[in-house]
Amino acid sequence: MDVVLLSRIQFGLTTAFHIIFPTLTIGLALYLVVVEWLWLRSQNALYYRMYRFWVRIFAIHFAVGVVSGITLEFEFGTNFARFSQAVSNVFAPLMAYEGMTAFFLEAGFLGIMLFGWKKVSPAVHFMSTCLVAVGASLSAFWIVAANAWMQTPAGYELINGRFMVTSFVDAIFNPSFPTHLAHMLLASYETAAFAVAGICAWFLLKKQNDIFYRRSLSLALLMAAVIAPLQAVVGDFKGQNVAQYQPAKLAAMEAHWNTNNEGGAAFVAFAFPDMAAEKNLFEVTIPGMLSLLTTHSLNGRVSGLKDFPKSDRPNAAITFWSFRIMVGIGFLFVAVMIWAGFLSLRKRLFDTPIFYKTLVAVQPLGFVATIIGWITAELGRQPWTVYGLMRTKDSVSPIAAGNVVWSLGMFLIFFAVLGGSYFYFTLKTLHSGPDLTSPIPHLQFSSGLLSATDAGTFDEDREGDA
Repeated sequence: MDVVLLSRIQFGLTTAFHIIFPTLTIGLALYLVVVEWLWLRSQNALYYRMYRFWVRIFAIHFAVGVVSGITLEFEFGTNFARFSQAVSNVFAPLMAYEGMTAFFLEAGFLGIMLFGWKKVSPAVHFMSTCLVAVGASLSAFWIVAANAWMQTPAGYELINGRFMVTSFVDAIFNPSFPTHLAHMLLASYETAAFAVAGICAWFLLKKQNDIFYRRSLSLALLMAAVIAPLQAVVGDFKGQNVAQYQPAKLAAMEAHWNTNNEGGAAFVAFAFPDMAAEKNLFEVTIPGMLSLLTTHSLNGRVSGLKDFPKSDRPNAAITFWSFRIMVGIGFLFVAVMIWAGFLSLRKRLFDTPIFYKTLVAVQPLGFVATIIGWITAELGRQPWTVYGLMRTKDSVSPIAAGNVVWSLGMFLIFFAVLGGSYFYFTLKTLHSGPDLTSPIPHLQFSSGLLSATDAGTFDEDREGDA
């Protein structure tokens, strides 16, 4: 009945539940921008059908993300009131910017995306899609800026226990922010690409709407082919940033106990870290590899966990494995894309059922990697809420542990109902499939702007695989 642990559990579960939905909406928004642009450029009715189908999935995730996100923001006050008081001068403006710029932009133009086809011109509709996509990424910008500031605080001065902003530019663009934001955005794009690919593969295995799902799959794989290797590169930069600014976190992530004053630091590929004994009970290492990865030198110095007081050490037993699961999923995605490229060169991309089954199997792993990545980032920052300055035990609200137990139980019921509703409507939408019969707007130029008129129904035989 420790109020600190209970509050962390509640906040962690809420974050894990919430992050699934903005992750997909950020990535799927980009996918929709590309699909609508292809429709406007080619006037191929298939792209119009693709947009109308996938935007329904986007809308469901957006709605659930809003509800769960509001819940999460309330917990800053209910569970971590002392933290909120201390950092309000930094956090309040960032949260306000997120609402006034990102959320209002998304909410304002989402209605046009969903219901504006006959109300506005195609050019205005495309602009609305682009603005919703910008709003989704802008939301990530502000939220990541706030979290990155907690990792590497900058642009502040501490006055009477409160963090006062001296430079918003320095606070927002703190040392962790660039790699933090790039890593999150790419994770969202990658997750959405593999989610779409997995759904398409499922229906292709069932031989339903082959032309529609082949085109959707092709576009998703092209997106993933660019993003998967790029994410690995950004991950390398992120690791170097952690090594420079949060050496205790890096040491925990790598189960690295002793600083290598002579020779290179070994990379621990497999181990069972023991926090009490300050060692790994069993390990498989690669000599010099950790130094090479973090410093790009075989003899680079890497601080060990024993360099830090026990009270300041993150839990290596958890962060070591969460980090490896995340990285492992990333490299698995790269391997899947190499396989996809090989099949494409041999013109067997749509003639290999085992590849479809693999896409179905790896579909949820993007969400798993995102959640695990946040676990690594947040547990690796412990025992601090503001790294090196404010401890988690000093951040919780002055409330009884029983109150947290009660609210945690209510939240679990709420998430069960919300999650059940989400799965019901998502599966219902997927089961209904794309609409291949309703009229399609015919694009034409009028006074320099695109206008649209109904142009009949989609004819699969006429469209073919063009």
